[in-house]
Amino acid sequence: MPGPNHGRGARSNEKAKNFKGTMLKLIQYLKPYYIQIFFSLIFAVFSTIFMVVGPKILGTATTALAEGFMNKVRGVGGIDFGRIGQILIFLVCIYCVSALCNFIQSWLMAGVAQKVSFNLRQEMAKKIDTLPFRYFDGQTHGEVLSRFSNDVDTIQQTMNQSLSQMLTSVVQLIGFLIMMLSISWQMTLMALLVVPLSCLLITNVVKHSQKYFMAQQKSLGDVNGHIEEMYTSHTVMKAFNGEEKSIREFDAYNQQLYDSAWRSQFLSGLMQPISAFVGNLGYVGVVILGGYLAINGVIEIGDIQAFITYVRNFNQPISQVAQTMNVLQSTAAAAERVFEFLEETEEVPETEQPIEIWDADGQSKIEGQVTFDHVRFGYQPDKIIIHDFSANIKAGQKVAIVGPTGAGKTTMIKLLMRFYELNGGSIAIDGIPTTSLRRADLRSLFGMVLQDAWLFNGTVMENLRYGRLEATDDEVMQAADAAYVDHFIRTLDHGYQTMINEESSNISQGQKQLLTIARAFLADPKILILDEATSSVDTRTEILIQKGMDKLMENRTSFIIAHRLSTIRDADLILVMRDGDIVEVGNHESLMKQNGFYTQLYNSQFEEV
Repeated sequence: MPGPNHGRGARSNEKAKNFKGTMLKLIQYLKPYYIQIFFSLIFAVFSTIFMVVGPKILGTATTALAEGFMNKVRGVGGIDFGRIGQILIFLVCIYCVSALCNFIQSWLMAGVAQKVSFNLRQEMAKKIDTLPFRYFDGQTHGEVLSRFSNDVDTIQQTMNQSLSQMLTSVVQLIGFLIMMLSISWQMTLMALLVVPLSCLLITNVVKHSQKYFMAQQKSLGDVNGHIEEMYTSHTVMKAFNGEEKSIREFDAYNQQLYDSAWRSQFLSGLMQPISAFVGNLGYVGVVILGGYLAINGVIEIGDIQAFITYVRNFNQPISQVAQTMNVLQSTAAAAERVFEFLEETEEVPETEQPIEIWDADGQSKIEGQVTFDHVRFGYQPDKIIIHDFSANIKAGQKVAIVGPTGAGKTTMIKLLMRFYELNGGSIAIDGIPTTSLRRADLRSLFGMVLQDAWLFNGTVMENLRYGRLEATDDEVMQAADAAYVDHFIRTLDHGYQTMINEESSNISQGQKQLLTIARAFLADPKILILDEATSSVDTRTEILIQKGMDKLMENRTSFIIAHRLSTIRDADLILVMRDGDIVEVGNHESLMKQNGFYTQLYNSQFEEV
């Protein structure tokens, strides 16, 4: 069956397929926060305006100081420190107001950014519960996780920093230009002569560095993916002496990362020196022209100081705008991937008039009769693997499903629990089509123990209680005792409070399987599904578990998927599958007498190799 694998994640700094459409969609998504964003931008504008006028006011103080000094030299007066002090106090107030506005703007945008990322992740978490299993068959784990983490983080950072930075940079450009023109149009013209050159050089650098940044992220993903694979499969790698191969692959990925990283960082680092160099060219021209104008009394000396400050800062917002445009490309790509996820086709909606299976006391009215009626299914519509499956299982029967690998055994169980929709036919429980039940009601009827024992990071008690969340500690312990796992748990350092790590590597595979079996005991289901449930335990433990299983399966419909046919000889009914169809039906004795496919499977397990 196709399924998800460990992925290396998608890169969120790719270019969006539809930049304009995605940005419009993102703007529309921000509609509930328009007021906060508006006031944030207003405060950003005022903060920038107050900052821009600062050098002009400081120039006034410099002019007053210069005039007072010259008057003192001529003997006609002195320096008016009172006036200079007033100017400086006013300047400090201006800068304080600018800082306050900037603080308010940052506070507002931080709130918006966090709310947007919170809502996006919340919507994605709800969405993931409504997506069909078919979606995850075509997506890697890393691909899905990347949308939740990297892509949402990229949007959040843009909202928190780049949006206000772009507006601030634009206001700075306009403000600097206005203040420069108010001082001297000649000097402004001199300063603007170098702007096209600066823009051309910076744009060219950004254009060439983008491809290296993309290569860097791809190489980084390859390195992380390789490390993840080697970490999670460390035992296998060591067992097959794969160290040298692993090191060679890592060296290749690491070299690719090095090559792309130093190129991207080198080119990115060129922007500041280029801006400084071009800015210095304009600075030299402005200083020469300003000195000439001051000598001729056209402008004051303080105006030269203010103008030089503006010229020194003029190229900074230009480079910031260029960098922000680069960030917006990444943001559009990230938003596009998030919206694609949110717009994925969901599983078939629940029936509008579901049939109730619970009585007034909250007990299930289901007995456990299961009917497969000409079931037809394929993971891909054009590749049908279950062609015509029909079976009628009575309530309380112990049913074994056997067949070679790929015959469709596990697939039938997934269809029974409605993890996938049928291509044809129907499945009914007590005569009620599964499509007429709520999915939650349907799945509450089942208890599952699969080949791959799944436990999460938590205590043993928490993992067992996952079978029935409202169960008391005593009920959990009783279920563990019934599954012959209580003794093993009590030998652990902290008993039922022992922590199981994320990879469940601090207990053996057989112990994990025992815990999942105990969890099924606790669930007390109407229908029990055992998919090679004892495949990871030793013979002695298997015998103990089998006793518990016999007790658990009393008065319950049980489906047992087994490859070791000796374990299902006492099954009430054995369904023999081959290439997606039932080819033989009966109990062990009757099937052996037929001397057919089941007999071949059974005898093959005892033949000498």
